[in-house]
Amino acid sequence: MNKNDPRYENYLQILREELIVAMGCTEPVAIALAAARARETLGAYPERVCIEVSGNIVKNVKSVVVPNTGGLKGIKAATAIGIVAGQSDKKLEVIAEVDAAQKKETKAFLEKTPMEVRMAKTDKIFDIMIAVFAGTSSAKVRITDFHTNISRVEKDGTVIFERTDSQEPDETDRSLLNVAGVLDFAETVVIDDVRPIIDRQIEYNSAISTEGLISDYGANIGKVLLKNYGASVQVRAKAAAAAGSDARMNGCEMPVVIVSGSGNQGMTTSLPVIEYAKELAVGHEKLTRALVLANLITIHLKTGIGRLSAYCGVVSAGAAAGAGIAYLEGGGLEEISHTIVNALAIVSGIVCDGAKASCAAKIAASVDAGILGYTMFKNGQQFYGGDGIIACGLEATIRNISYLGKEGMRKTDEEIIHLMLEE
Repeated sequence: MNKNDPRYENYLQILREELIVAMGCTEPVAIALAAARARETLGAYPERVCIEVSGNIVKNVKSVVVPNTGGLKGIKAATAIGIVAGQSDKKLEVIAEVDAAQKKETKAFLEKTPMEVRMAKTDKIFDIMIAVFAGTSSAKVRITDFHTNISRVEKDGTVIFERTDSQEPDETDRSLLNVAGVLDFAETVVIDDVRPIIDRQIEYNSAISTEGLISDYGANIGKVLLKNYGASVQVRAKAAAAAGSDARMNGCEMPVVIVSGSGNQGMTTSLPVIEYAKELAVGHEKLTRALVLANLITIHLKTGIGRLSAYCGVVSAGAAAGAGIAYLEGGGLEEISHTIVNALAIVSGIVCDGAKASCAAKIAASVDAGILGYTMFKNGQQFYGGDGIIACGLEATIRNISYLGKEGMRKTDEEIIHLMLEE
């Protein structure tokens, strides 16, 4: 792809926007971001807090440990740490810098401050509103559609900022993405254009994966895989991604580079590819190109589904990791396309029932499907159009999956949230 091709800068900008650093699970962090901005707008510690969130936010915050809180979980904990220690200008690293005194103050704030949590009356999948009150003053902050999209800020009933468009001004159009174009870009991109983005992903995601393998987090899925299934590259690839999630879902205070608004998807996309690159000794440039490919495929697969859904996002990331592995082994468009289709045929339908320890196991299953999808093609086997939700052609299959995840599973999403709220 020539640099004069409009897709070149489009794809490069998408990587810049999507591969960003986040500290902690991104839905609790989004709550902390809204809370920090509300406290900054109020100009004082609030005496009372009201929190309104959409069902998918409840689902993805309820069971995950919020970093830098001493092991606390849930919406109130995320709000409290944002109010006490959050720095909204740091966006998804809003609670990355918290000292011991602030951790102690967060627990005290939770104990002494009335905090009401309500289900938002909204048609949006992603909706967070934090209202804070002190004396006669108040402030409200709303985040909609995606994690950093602060769409409305009020002070004492007066709107001081409002964004009506759901896209940030610099968010790039994803409609130009397709797998053939992504492969062309990955093979021809000037390495220096993507090196800072990809090198940071390798460094951060590898570090938290290592932490997950040496320490005790959640169900320790990464460790279980290595202990019981050996140390082949296939097992190591699954274990690396699972271990990163083990750590991240259970309060590890290390950053990750996310993809499609998700740290789990960022780790699932990248860590298996990194592990295969080590095994194959392909060199850093080949790894960089493989990660460019895998990241953009994850983004492409997730764009039609949306940020939050009942469709587990790591399914898309696992398929993309399989595509990255196929590329490392010399595969072209045919191998990559069949890998993606095969993987999607295997594990599409895994439900997202929120961020928590079991995400690591779903990651392992999705990476396994990506690897199996490629292995099937190498052995002359594939799934065909008309087999279930698989269509004739890769992009048509992706459209089917997008419809399934966004529209077809809406009722499933409602029932998952209903079941979780009954707990």
